[in-house]
Amino acid sequence: MLSSAHLLPTSVRLAPSWICRSSRSFMDLKALLSSLNDFASLSFAESWDNVGLLVEPSPPHTVNTLFLTNDLTEEVMEEALQKKADLILSYHPPIFRAMKHITWKTWKERLVIRALENRVAIYSPHTAYDAAPQGVNNWLAKGLGTCSTRPIHPSRAPNYPTEGAHRLEFSVNHTQDLDKVMSAVKGIGDVSVTSFAARCDDEEQTRISLNCTQKALMQVLAFLSQNRQLYQKTEILSLEKPLLLDTGMGRLCTLDESVSLATMIERVKGYLKLSHLRLALGVGKTLESPVKVVALCAGSGGSVLQGVEADLYLTGEMSHHDVLDAASKGINVILCEHSNTERGFLSDLQQMLGVHLENKINIILSETDRDPLHVV
Repeated sequence: MLSSAHLLPTSVRLAPSWICRSSRSFMDLKALLSSLNDFASLSFAESWDNVGLLVEPSPPHTVNTLFLTNDLTEEVMEEALQKKADLILSYHPPIFRAMKHITWKTWKERLVIRALENRVAIYSPHTAYDAAPQGVNNWLAKGLGTCSTRPIHPSRAPNYPTEGAHRLEFSVNHTQDLDKVMSAVKGIGDVSVTSFAARCDDEEQTRISLNCTQKALMQVLAFLSQNRQLYQKTEILSLEKPLLLDTGMGRLCTLDESVSLATMIERVKGYLKLSHLRLALGVGKTLESPVKVVALCAGSGGSVLQGVEADLYLTGEMSHHDVLDAASKGINVILCEHSNTERGFLSDLQQMLGVHLENKINIILSETDRDPLHVV
């Protein structure tokens, strides 16, 4: 005789969301890097910075999971490996100064070793994301309230609008000399030539305009110096790379309506989810003093904010003497610790990259990444 069976209730444990693999496709690392550069060009980065692909497993390398962190520490690396990351986007570059050897002695060397052993690529955008129109500083400005913003130090395009960095213009009086001049300058490399009719002192002339590199400019000038009878009225212009719209370091923010410093403090604390921040009152200022113009820079803002006229400086950290200098000018200073002014951007970045990459890969945020300093 068979005994009756009883179904016992069992608890069901759901796997963490990062374990669940979706039907999203993989992306080749090179294609993904190209898409990331389309999102925010690495050309926006400061010249001293170390941005881009820092660690690359042997190709081909495909990416299913992109892992976002502000700082790549050993604890964060362990989390990334547990979550099967194929590419770590670390806002701060874990490799900055040159490494002379890769051993197990220092934590940054160990990061490289563990990444390569586990076939994990590492990419850092850093100041490229600071400067980008949709980047870190624009995100930080959103916490101030309704305002208009512009870069404190605008970025310039990586290339000149024309060939070369110089423009040389001169006039040729006689038609018979024109062919000789045009033939000579066209024979010099890295020169683009245009000509147009001009009239000077009731005399018909041909005006020659050259866009050229520094090297080509010296060659053209050498030719002209040997043929002084062929030309006159010479002008040399140094061309500038054009400014990029809404792109650059720091932001100068003008609020639609002034608020008290006390109100602004509460806005910043709420936006950055901080219980405390550091405040230096400008000379003659109180918590009730009005704030209309805010100059901000995520991270370390001393060099970017220096000399900027504003009611308030907002940044992560500044040197003691930079704070004293600002306060002496009546400028209030709020310091939130370095990465506290950056890390919250990653949530916005996760959403923006999801759209930009058409949800082709999983994009996850680190849960262990945090500022190393705590108020105790």
